Amino acid sequence: MAKILYFARFREAIGLGEENVELLPGDTTLSALCTRLSARGGGYAVAFGDLSKVRGAIDLEMAALDAPLGSPAEIAFFPPVTGG
Repeated sequence: MAKILYFARFREAIGLGEENVELLPGDTTLSALCTRLSARGGGYAVAFGDLSKVRGAIDLEMAALDAPLGSPAEIAFFPPVTGG
């Protein structure tokens, strides 16, 4: 079980700031988890429909979408951030 945190447009689309999710054997990377979450439909499909707009962190460390999940306690999803 991992705590999933949703920030900004993810929280708005899904309607949750966080939830606990049972990680399945196929959830080997952040990308694979995004695909499974997107398959839930509704706000999840909106939030995870375009992976180029997804950034993630595993246990408070920024991670690429192809990063292996392992057994994290916490995963966070947020949009790309731009400065200026």
